Amino acid sequence: MRYIEFKDALKDWTVFSLNDIKSIDSNFFRTRLTEWQRKGYIKKLVKEYYIFSDLALDENCLFEIANRIYSPSYISFETALGFYKLIPESVYGISSASTRRTYRFKTQVAEFSYSTLKPSLFFGYKLIKYKNGYFKMADIQKAVLDYFYINTGIRTKDDFIAIRFDSDMFFEQLDEEKLYTFLERFAQKTLTKRIKAFLEFMKNA
Repeated sequence: MRYIEFKDALKDWTVFSLNDIKSIDSNFFRTRLTEWQRKGYIKKLVKEYYIFSDLALDENCLFEIANRIYSPSYISFETALGFYKLIPESVYGISSASTRRTYRFKTQVAEFSYSTLKPSLFFGYKLIKYKNGYFKMADIQKAVLDYFYINTGIRTKDDFIAIRFDSDMFFEQLDEEKLYTFLERFAQKTLTKRIKAFLEFMKNA
C-alpha cells in the first residue's frame, strides 16, 4: 500500500493502531510505518498506536486518543472537572479512569495518566460526539466521586479550598440526587463522610 492510499483510507481516523491498518490491508508490512515515521508522515504515540503528523490536535482529539491507547478507560478526575469548568484548567495532561493497572504515558502530543478503579466502579461516563469522532467522559457526578475516591487525603476545609472549585458552576450542573445514588455504589463510609462534608462546604462557600 502506498502512503497516499494509506492516508486516504484512514483520513477520518484520529488515532489508529496496527490492527486497524491490518483490517484494511491484511498484507500490510509494518516496516512501512517505520519508514513513514522517518519521513515525518506519521507519529508513534505508544506501542502500535499512531497519528498523522498533520493532525490538528485539540482537546477533543486528546480525549479520544486517551480512550484508545489504554482501554477500557474514560476521562475523569482533574481533566473532567476542568472540562466542566469546575476547577481551573489543568496543565498536567489527560487523566483517566481504567480497570487496568495505574499507568502513565509520556507521548509526543501529551502526557496521559490512568488510575485504577475496580470493575464495579467503572460506570457513570457518557459518549461525547465531536466532529471527527467521540470520546468517553465521566459525567459531572462521577468525576467528583472519582476524584475524591482516588485522592483520599482530601478531607478538610483547607483541602477543599485548595481545589478551587467554582461553586456557581458546581451547583448549576450538579444533580445531587444522582451523586448520592452513585455514591451508594462505592459502598465506602469514609468516602460518604468526606463527600457530605464537601457538599456542606460548597453550599456555604
